[in-house]
Amino acid sequence: MVNTKVTLTGIEIDNPVIPASGTFGYGQEFSELYDINCLGTFSFKGTTAEPRFGNPTPRIAECSSGMINAVGLQNPGVEAVKSKELPEMKKFFHKPVMANVCGFSLEEYAHVCEELDGEEQVGWLEVNVSCPNVHGGGMSFGTSPAAVGEVIKAVKKVTTKPIIIKLSPNVTDIVSIAKACEAEGADGISMINTMLGMRIDLRTKKPIIANKMGGFSGPAIKPVALRMVYQVYEAVSIPIVGMGGIMDAEDVIEMMLAGATAIEVGTANLIDPFVCKKIVEDLPRVMEKYKINSLSEIIGGAH
Repeated sequence: MVNTKVTLTGIEIDNPVIPASGTFGYGQEFSELYDINCLGTFSFKGTTAEPRFGNPTPRIAECSSGMINAVGLQNPGVEAVKSKELPEMKKFFHKPVMANVCGFSLEEYAHVCEELDGEEQVGWLEVNVSCPNVHGGGMSFGTSPAAVGEVIKAVKKVTTKPIIIKLSPNVTDIVSIAKACEAEGADGISMINTMLGMRIDLRTKKPIIANKMGGFSGPAIKPVALRMVYQVYEAVSIPIVGMGGIMDAEDVIEMMLAGATAIEVGTANLIDPFVCKKIVEDLPRVMEKYKINSLSEIIGGAH
């Protein structure tokens, strides 16, 4: 019997499969399709201090082997998440959940983390310093080691939950940023967020997305994600949640061999809402195929 369990920042999860923030909402729609307790956990919609409508439409553009999105962190704000979304979630999801936190200032990051720190169901705070779809925040904090360090210092003062920093691939040296995360006390790293891309409509001769550019995700970015996870694994000792183009159970194994303790599935959820369930169910078969008894034993196995 194979063992799919892994331990992420001290919390054991049944398997490493985690739907990524922004592709799974607060889990409710998916819980109506299948029992989402089969998942390791999930990362819910990026949360800011105040409600956000997000970017103007159109926000989505398809492209070869992926998609571009510029949703712009649409969410109801942290108070609504605490008063409505988390209580509702307890009815259908009975495991610790990962809360994705976004901000436009150090004060906002700290405020949202402090508000969510008291929520029993929140197991991890995934602090997003890498959103490429908003102006004046998000990725601007994730492009320098010093700026990331300031965010970590601010949130560590107000929370006791494990802090996982979500990093951007849109940088020259992701290793130096990952090292800064570890040095400032981050408990883990999730990577990679979307790359920056665009599409142009040949009929209108204008960018398809109203925001002009957006986050490029999907199978096309997997080689970049694997390379970055591999590099960061060699540079830090804190766990990595790997993501970028994961579509099936074999992709999960590949990302874990590169150095990921757990993985997140993003774009694939928007193509097939059952994909995470299918991956969880297929993992034992793929493990047996490659003679893997325990997933925790293969983390970083390609090094």
